[in-house]
Amino acid sequence: MGMSGLKLLKYVLFFFNLLFWFCGCCILGFGIYLLIHNNLWLLPFLPLGNVLVIVGSIIMVVAFLGCMGSIKENKCLLMSFFILLLIILLAEVTLAILLFVYEQKLNKYVSESLTTSIQKYRSDNSTREMWDSIQSLLQCCGVNGTSDWNGHPPASCPQGPQVQGCYAKAKQWFHSNFLHVGIITICVCVIQVLGMSFALTLNCQIDKTSQALGL
Repeated sequence: MGMSGLKLLKYVLFFFNLLFWFCGCCILGFGIYLLIHNNLWLLPFLPLGNVLVIVGSIIMVVAFLGCMGSIKENKCLLMSFFILLLIILLAEVTLAILLFVYEQKLNKYVSESLTTSIQKYRSDNSTREMWDSIQSLLQCCGVNGTSDWNGHPPASCPQGPQVQGCYAKAKQWFHSNFLHVGIITICVCVIQVLGMSFALTLNCQIDKTSQALGL
C-alpha cells in the first residue's frame, strides 16, 4: 500500500469515526433530555436516560480517539482506539452469553423487582414515573394485569377488559422484534470489527511508511 492508499485509509477511518461521534452526541443529548424531562425506564433499577448518557459518552470518547488517531497518524491514539473497541466487543459477547445462560433467573428477578416496586408507587416519585412511562409506552397495566393494583389501577393504565400485564407485553414485544434486535446487534459487531481492522492496518502502514522514509 502506497502513500495514496495510506491517505485513503486514514480519511475513511476519520469520517467513519466522525459519523459515530455525531451519533454519540445525539444519543447523549437525548439521554440528557430524558433525565431533565420525563425519564423512561428499561427496568426498575435502569432508567433509559442514564443508559443513553453512558452509551453516548462512551461512543463519543472512542470515536474521538479514532478521529484524532487517524487524522494525526498517531499510533498511540490508534492503539487506544483499537483496545477500547476490543474491550467493548468482548464485553458485549460476555453480556450476550450471560443473558443466554441466566435467562430464567433474569426473568424471575425482573418479575420480582417489578412486583416489589408496585408497592412503592404511591410513596416514591421515581417509581411512579417509571410505572407511568412503562404503562403508557407499552399500553399495559401492572406486572401481570390490573389485579396487581388491588382494584385501584393508576390513570396511566389503559382501559378495557383485555389489558395485558407489562411483563408479558414486554416479552411479547421482544420476541416479535427479536430478528431486528439480532440484525442490529450483528451490524454493530461487524462495524466494530471493521473499525478495529482499519485502525490496526493504518497503524501497520504508518510503521512501514516511517521505515521507508528512514524516520
